Amino acid sequence: MPAYRVERSILIDADAETVFDTVADFSTWSTWSPWLVIAHEAVVTVTDDPKSVGSIYRWSGEFVGRGEIEHRQLDRPRKIVDTLRFEKPFKSTSQVEFSVQSEAGQTRLSWAMDGTLPWFLFWMRRNMETFIGMDYQRGLKMLREYIQTGRVLSKSTVEGIEKIPPRRVIGLRESCQLAEIGPVMEKTFARVGEEFSRRNLPLDGEMLSVYHPSDMMRGQFEFTCGFVVDPSVPLPAGLVECSIPAAKALHIKHVGSYENLGNAWSGAHQFANYRKRKLAKTETLEIYRNTPEDTADEDLVTDIYLPLR
Repeated sequence: MPAYRVERSILIDADAETVFDTVADFSTWSTWSPWLVIAHEAVVTVTDDPKSVGSIYRWSGEFVGRGEIEHRQLDRPRKIVDTLRFEKPFKSTSQVEFSVQSEAGQTRLSWAMDGTLPWFLFWMRRNMETFIGMDYQRGLKMLREYIQTGRVLSKSTVEGIEKIPPRRVIGLRESCQLAEIGPVMEKTFARVGEEFSRRNLPLDGEMLSVYHPSDMMRGQFEFTCGFVVDPSVPLPAGLVECSIPAAKALHIKHVGSYENLGNAWSGAHQFANYRKRKLAKTETLEIYRNTPEDTADEDLVTDIYLPLR
Protein backbone atom coordinates (compact mmCIF):
# COMPACT_ATOMS: atom_id res chain seq x y z
CA MET A 1 0.00 0.00 0.00
CA PRO A 2 1.20 3.58 -0.66
CA ALA A 3 3.23 4.82 2.33
CA TYR A 4 3.79 8.41 3.40
CA ARG A 5 5.64 10.30 6.14
CA VAL A 6 4.89 13.76 7.48
CA GLU A 7 7.10 15.63 9.95
CA ARG A 8 7.10 19.21 11.22
CA SER A 9 8.83 20.91 14.16
CA ILE A 10 8.75 24.12 16.18
CA LEU A 11 10.79 25.86 18.89
CA ILE A 12 8.98 26.56 22.16
CA ASP A 13 10.04 28.86 25.01
CA ALA A 14 9.66 26.25 27.75
CA ASP A 15 11.69 23.42 29.24
CA ALA A 16 11.50 19.92 27.77
CA GLU A 17 9.57 18.52 30.74
CA THR A 18 6.78 21.10 30.36
CA VAL A 19 6.49 20.47 26.63
CA PHE A 20 6.47 16.70 27.09
CA ASP A 21 3.91 16.78 29.90
CA THR A 22 1.54 18.98 27.88
CA VAL A 23 1.62 16.75 24.80
CA ALA A 24 1.38 13.59 26.91
CA ASP A 25 -1.82 14.87 28.55
CA PHE A 26 -4.71 14.06 26.20
CA SER A 27 -6.94 16.46 28.17
CA THR A 28 -5.08 19.38 26.52
CA TRP A 29 -5.45 18.19 22.94
CA SER A 30 -8.83 19.76 22.19
CA THR A 31 -7.29 23.17 22.97
CA TRP A 32 -4.62 22.97 20.26
CA SER A 33 -5.99 20.39 17.81
CA PRO A 34 -5.71 21.70 14.22
CA TRP A 35 -8.75 19.66 13.16
CA LEU A 36 -11.40 20.94 15.58
CA VAL A 37 -11.31 24.59 14.47
CA ILE A 38 -14.83 24.52 12.96
CA ALA A 39 -15.95 21.14 14.30
CA HIS A 40 -17.72 22.66 17.28
CA GLU A 41 -20.22 19.78 17.25
CA ALA A 42 -17.53 17.09 17.43
CA VAL A 43 -17.66 14.72 20.39
CA VAL A 44 -14.27 14.20 22.07
CA THR A 45 -13.75 11.69 24.87
CA VAL A 46 -10.61 10.87 26.83
CA THR A 47 -9.98 7.92 29.14
CA ASP A 48 -9.98 8.61 32.88
CA ASP A 49 -6.19 8.77 33.07
CA PRO A 50 -5.30 11.00 30.09
CA LYS A 51 -1.50 10.88 30.41
CA SER A 52 -0.34 7.27 30.77
CA VAL A 53 0.47 4.39 28.46
CA GLY A 54 -2.83 2.97 27.22
CA SER A 55 -4.68 6.29 27.48
CA ILE A 56 -6.96 6.98 24.51
CA TYR A 57 -8.28 10.17 22.89
CA ARG A 58 -11.37 9.58 20.72
CA TRP A 59 -13.25 11.92 18.39
CA SER A 60 -16.35 11.81 16.20
CA GLY A 61 -17.94 14.54 14.12
CA GLU A 62 -19.26 15.60 10.73
CA PHE A 63 -16.11 17.45 9.68
CA VAL A 64 -13.50 15.31 11.45
CA GLY A 65 -14.72 11.78 10.84
CA ARG A 66 -14.20 9.20 13.59
CA GLY A 67 -11.11 7.70 15.14
CA GLU A 68 -8.82 7.44 18.14
CA ILE A 69 -5.20 7.81 19.19
CA GLU A 70 -3.56 5.74 21.92
CA HIS A 71 -0.37 6.30 23.93
CA ARG A 72 1.96 3.34 23.34
CA GLN A 73 5.24 4.73 24.72
CA LEU A 74 5.93 7.67 27.06
CA ASP A 75 9.68 8.22 27.46
CA ARG A 76 9.76 11.41 29.54
CA PRO A 77 10.95 13.93 28.49
CA ARG A 78 12.25 12.70 25.13
CA LYS A 79 9.67 10.81 23.11
CA ILE A 80 5.98 9.92 22.80
CA VAL A 81 4.87 7.11 20.50
CA ASP A 82 1.17 6.77 19.66
CA THR A 83 -1.02 4.59 17.47
CA LEU A 84 -3.53 6.50 15.36
CA ARG A 85 -6.60 4.63 14.12
CA PHE A 86 -9.12 6.18 11.69
CA GLU A 87 -12.56 4.68 11.19
CA LYS A 88 -14.06 7.40 8.99
CA PRO A 89 -13.80 8.66 6.28
CA PHE A 90 -11.80 5.46 5.67
CA LYS A 91 -10.09 2.90 7.89
CA SER A 92 -6.35 3.21 8.43
CA THR A 93 -3.71 2.80 11.13
CA SER A 94 -0.62 5.00 11.51
CA GLN A 95 2.20 5.56 13.97
CA VAL A 96 2.64 9.04 15.42
CA GLU A 97 5.74 10.25 17.24
CA PHE A 98 6.55 13.40 19.20
CA SER A 99 10.26 14.03 19.78
CA VAL A 100 11.35 16.55 22.42
CA GLN A 101 14.85 18.04 22.44
CA SER A 102 16.41 20.93 24.39
CA GLU A 103 18.00 23.48 22.06
CA ALA A 104 19.78 26.71 23.08
CA GLY A 105 17.49 27.53 26.00
CA GLN A 106 14.35 26.45 24.14
CA THR A 107 12.73 23.13 23.30
CA ARG A 108 12.30 21.76 19.81
CA LEU A 109 9.16 19.66 19.42
CA SER A 110 8.88 17.47 16.32
CA TRP A 111 5.59 15.86 15.29
CA ALA A 112 5.77 13.00 12.79
CA MET A 113 3.42 10.43 11.31
CA ASP A 114 4.10 7.31 9.24
CA GLY A 115 1.08 5.90 7.52
CA THR A 116 -0.30 4.06 4.52
CA LEU A 117 -3.26 4.59 2.22
CA PRO A 118 -5.61 2.03 0.67
CA TRP A 119 -4.26 1.07 -2.77
CA PHE A 120 -7.13 2.80 -4.57
CA LEU A 121 -6.14 6.12 -2.93
CA PHE A 122 -2.51 6.02 -4.11
CA TRP A 123 -3.05 9.32 -5.94
CA MET A 124 -3.69 11.07 -2.59
CA ARG A 125 -0.22 10.44 -1.14
CA ARG A 126 1.27 13.78 -2.16
CA ASN A 127 -1.89 15.59 -1.03
CA MET A 128 -1.73 13.85 2.35
CA GLU A 129 1.90 14.85 2.84
CA THR A 130 1.17 18.48 1.93
CA PHE A 131 -2.06 19.07 3.80
CA ILE A 132 -1.29 17.02 6.91
CA GLY A 133 2.01 18.92 7.05
CA MET A 134 0.08 22.20 7.03
CA ASP A 135 -2.24 20.86 9.74
CA TYR A 136 0.73 19.83 11.87
CA GLN A 137 2.30 23.26 11.52
CA ARG A 138 -0.94 24.95 12.62
CA GLY A 139 -1.29 22.56 15.54
CA LEU A 140 2.31 23.17 16.65
CA LYS A 141 1.77 26.94 16.57
CA MET A 142 -1.33 26.62 18.76
CA LEU A 143 0.45 24.22 21.10
CA ARG A 144 3.32 26.68 21.46
CA GLU A 145 0.88 29.50 22.19
CA TYR A 146 -0.92 27.35 24.76
CA ILE A 147 2.30 26.36 26.53
CA GLN A 148 3.73 29.89 26.53
CA THR A 149 0.55 31.85 27.38
CA GLY A 150 -2.01 29.37 28.72
CA ARG A 151 -4.52 30.04 25.93
CA VAL A 152 -5.01 29.91 22.16
CA LEU A 153 -6.34 33.05 20.47
CA SER A 154 -8.33 31.50 17.64
CA LYS A 155 -12.03 30.95 17.05
CA SER A 156 -13.43 30.14 13.60
CA THR A 157 -17.14 30.21 12.79
CA VAL A 158 -18.94 29.21 9.60
CA GLU A 159 -21.20 32.18 8.80
CA GLY A 160 -22.76 30.48 5.78
CA ILE A 161 -23.15 31.11 2.05
CA GLU A 162 -23.52 34.80 1.15
CA LYS A 163 -23.68 37.05 -1.89
CA ILE A 164 -20.68 39.38 -1.87
CA PRO A 165 -20.60 42.67 -3.82
CA PRO A 166 -18.02 43.56 -6.45
CA ARG A 167 -14.87 45.23 -5.16
CA ARG A 168 -12.10 47.26 -6.74
CA VAL A 169 -8.85 46.79 -4.84
CA ILE A 170 -5.71 48.89 -5.20
CA GLY A 171 -2.48 47.76 -3.60
CA LEU A 172 0.72 45.78 -4.14
CA ARG A 173 1.13 42.21 -5.36
CA GLU A 174 3.60 39.81 -3.74
CA SER A 175 4.38 36.09 -3.52
CA CYS A 176 6.08 33.93 -0.90
CA GLN A 177 6.15 30.54 0.78
CA LEU A 178 3.53 29.76 3.41
CA ALA A 179 6.06 29.96 6.26
CA GLU A 180 6.93 33.55 5.26
CA ILE A 181 3.43 34.86 4.67
CA GLY A 182 2.97 36.76 7.95
CA PRO A 183 6.16 38.86 7.83
CA VAL A 184 5.87 39.43 4.05
CA MET A 185 2.27 40.65 4.37
CA GLU A 186 3.19 42.95 7.24
CA LYS A 187 5.93 44.60 5.16
CA THR A 188 3.69 44.78 2.10
CA PHE A 189 0.88 46.52 3.99
CA ALA A 190 3.41 48.99 5.41
CA ARG A 191 4.50 49.84 1.87
CA VAL A 192 0.86 50.11 0.74
CA GLY A 193 0.11 52.53 3.58
CA GLU A 194 3.10 54.67 2.66
CA GLU A 195 2.07 54.77 -1.01
CA PHE A 196 -1.55 55.64 -0.19
CA SER A 197 -0.45 58.45 2.14
CA ARG A 198 2.09 59.81 -0.31
CA ARG A 199 -0.49 59.90 -3.11
CA ASN A 200 -3.37 61.10 -0.89
CA LEU A 201 -5.44 58.03 -1.67
CA PRO A 202 -8.43 57.27 0.60
CA LEU A 203 -7.71 54.80 3.40
CA ASP A 204 -11.32 54.45 4.56
CA GLY A 205 -12.12 51.43 2.34
CA GLU A 206 -11.91 47.82 3.48
CA MET A 207 -8.38 46.64 4.21
CA LEU A 208 -7.88 43.21 2.70
CA SER A 209 -5.69 40.63 1.03
CA VAL A 210 -6.71 39.08 -2.27
CA TYR A 211 -5.30 35.58 -2.72
CA HIS A 212 -4.75 34.69 -6.35
CA PRO A 213 -4.96 31.07 -7.56
CA SER A 214 -1.68 29.50 -6.39
CA ASP A 215 0.20 26.22 -6.35
CA MET A 216 -0.77 24.80 -2.96
CA MET A 217 1.36 21.70 -3.48
CA ARG A 218 4.50 23.85 -3.57
CA GLY A 219 3.27 26.01 -0.73
CA GLN A 220 3.73 29.13 -2.89
CA PHE A 221 1.15 31.88 -2.46
CA GLU A 222 0.47 34.97 -4.58
CA PHE A 223 -1.58 37.78 -3.12
CA THR A 224 -2.40 41.47 -3.35
CA CYS A 225 -2.51 43.57 -0.17
CA GLY A 226 -4.52 46.75 -0.38
CA PHE A 227 -7.74 48.67 0.15
CA VAL A 228 -11.12 48.79 -1.56
CA VAL A 229 -11.22 52.02 -3.58
CA ASP A 230 -14.04 53.68 -5.52
CA PRO A 231 -13.93 53.10 -9.31
CA SER A 232 -13.66 56.87 -9.87
CA VAL A 233 -10.19 57.01 -8.25
CA PRO A 234 -7.42 56.81 -10.90
CA LEU A 235 -4.86 54.00 -10.54
CA PRO A 236 -1.50 55.54 -9.60
CA ALA A 237 1.71 54.30 -11.23
CA GLY A 238 3.51 51.70 -9.13
CA LEU A 239 0.33 50.19 -7.65
CA VAL A 240 -1.81 47.38 -9.04
CA GLU A 241 -5.55 46.96 -9.34
CA CYS A 242 -7.76 43.89 -8.77
CA SER A 243 -11.38 43.78 -9.87
CA ILE A 244 -13.30 41.27 -7.75
CA PRO A 245 -16.70 40.42 -9.26
CA ALA A 246 -19.87 39.84 -7.29
CA ALA A 247 -20.19 36.20 -6.30
CA LYS A 248 -21.80 33.65 -4.04
CA ALA A 249 -19.20 32.79 -1.42
CA LEU A 250 -18.59 30.70 1.68
CA HIS A 251 -18.01 33.05 4.63
CA ILE A 252 -15.83 32.06 7.60
CA LYS A 253 -15.22 34.48 10.49
CA HIS A 254 -12.03 34.28 12.53
CA VAL A 255 -11.59 36.01 15.89
CA GLY A 256 -8.07 36.04 17.29
CA SER A 257 -4.43 36.40 16.37
CA TYR A 258 -3.35 36.69 12.74
CA GLU A 259 -0.85 33.95 13.58
CA ASN A 260 -3.80 31.53 13.64
CA LEU A 261 -5.63 32.66 10.51
CA GLY A 262 -4.69 29.40 8.82
CA ASN A 263 -7.28 27.75 11.08
CA ALA A 264 -10.09 29.63 9.36
CA TRP A 265 -8.80 28.76 5.89
CA SER A 266 -8.47 25.10 6.81
CA GLY A 267 -11.93 25.15 8.37
CA ALA A 268 -13.39 26.66 5.22
CA HIS A 269 -11.95 23.88 3.09
CA GLN A 270 -13.11 21.28 5.63
CA PHE A 271 -16.65 22.64 5.45
CA ALA A 272 -16.69 22.87 1.65
CA ASN A 273 -15.34 19.33 1.30
CA TYR A 274 -17.74 17.63 3.70
CA ARG A 275 -20.77 19.63 2.54
CA LYS A 276 -19.77 19.04 -1.11
CA ARG A 277 -19.61 22.73 -1.94
CA LYS A 278 -17.50 23.26 -5.05
CA LEU A 279 -15.09 26.16 -4.77
CA ALA A 280 -14.41 28.41 -7.76
CA LYS A 281 -10.84 28.54 -9.02
CA THR A 282 -10.62 32.27 -8.57
CA GLU A 283 -9.49 34.92 -6.08
CA THR A 284 -10.37 34.53 -2.42
CA LEU A 285 -10.62 37.34 0.14
CA GLU A 286 -9.28 37.97 3.64
CA ILE A 287 -10.85 41.16 5.02
CA TYR A 288 -9.53 42.75 8.23
CA ARG A 289 -12.29 44.40 10.27
CA ASN A 290 -9.81 45.92 12.75
CA THR A 291 -6.03 45.94 13.14
CA PRO A 292 -3.38 45.27 15.81
CA GLU A 293 -2.71 49.02 15.93
CA ASP A 294 -5.88 49.62 17.94
CA THR A 295 -7.13 46.13 18.89
CA ALA A 296 -5.85 43.38 21.18
CA ASP A 297 -4.95 40.12 19.42
CA GLU A 298 -7.84 38.22 21.02
CA ASP A 299 -10.33 40.70 19.51
CA LEU A 300 -9.02 40.84 15.94
CA VAL A 301 -11.84 40.02 13.50
CA THR A 302 -11.10 38.71 10.01
CA ASP A 303 -13.68 37.66 7.42
CA ILE A 304 -12.70 35.09 4.81
CA TYR A 305 -14.67 34.59 1.60
CA LEU A 306 -14.24 31.66 -0.81
CA PRO A 307 -16.35 32.07 -3.98
CA LEU A 308 -18.35 29.03 -5.04
CA ARG A 309 -19.01 27.66 -8.49
